[in-house]
Amino acid sequence: MQGLPSDHVHGVALNPADDKVYLATHDGLFRYDDTGPVRVGPVIDLMGFTVAGPDHFYASGHPGPGVDMPNPVGLIESTDAGETWSTLSREGQTDFHTLTASAAGVTGFDGTAVLNTTDGQTWTTLSPPVSPYSLAASPDGTTVLATSQSGPARSADGGRTWHVVPEAPLLQLTSFADDQTVAGVAPDGNVFLSTDAGATWDSRGTVGQAPEAVTARIQPDGRAEILVVSQGALLRSLDSGQTFTN
Repeated sequence: MQGLPSDHVHGVALNPADDKVYLATHDGLFRYDDTGPVRVGPVIDLMGFTVAGPDHFYASGHPGPGVDMPNPVGLIESTDAGETWSTLSREGQTDFHTLTASAAGVTGFDGTAVLNTTDGQTWTTLSPPVSPYSLAASPDGTTVLATSQSGPARSADGGRTWHVVPEAPLLQLTSFADDQTVAGVAPDGNVFLSTDAGATWDSRGTVGQAPEAVTARIQPDGRAEILVVSQGALLRSLDSGQTFTN
C-alpha cells in the first residue's frame, strides 16, 4: 500500500460500505483509493476514532485551523464516511484518547475515566482495574478489552466487571475481528491472536516496531485480516498475523 499521509496516525479502520481503508490522523481523516490516500472531510485532529458500521464513524479530538467546532470536539458522529460530522455530546469538555463502538454503544477513555454511552448523550462510568492505553469491544458488546502497562484487562459483561487477564502478553493495541477473534500487538511489534475473546493468546508474527494503530476482520476463508500502522507504514496480514506486507 502507499505511504502514510501524516506523521501522526491515531486510528485505522475498514469501512464495510466501500471496503476502503481509512486512517484517522493528526491532520484529519484519509481514505485509501486506487491512487493513494485522499483527505476526507474537515481537518480534525482525530485522537479517538472507530467505525460503527457502513459509513458510520465516531471520533473525538481537536478542530484544525479554520474548523468551526468546539475544542475539544467531544464525541462526534459521521454517517457519510467522514465527509461531515455532527457533535453528540461533551463538546468543549472531553477529548477521548481511544474509542470503541459495538452493539452496546460507544466506550471511550478521556485520560481520567472510562465512559460508555448507548445514545451518544448520557454517559455511564466504567471501572476497569487499569488505566487504559486503548479500548476494544467485541461487535456484540459483550467483551471489552483495555490494554495497560499492567497487561490487558477484560470484561465479559459489557464493562460491568473486570479482571486483568492472567498470563496474557503485554499488549499495546487490540482489535476484534469478530466476537471471538482478537488481534493484539505488543509494544515491540510482536503480534498475538486470541480465538476466545481475549481470554488466552497465541503468538503470531511481528511488525518489527511499536504499533500506532490496528484493525482486524474475518475474511471469507476464516482467517483474520489484520492492518497495523507501524514504522511509518501501513502493513497488512491476510494469514491471521503470521506474515505482514507493506
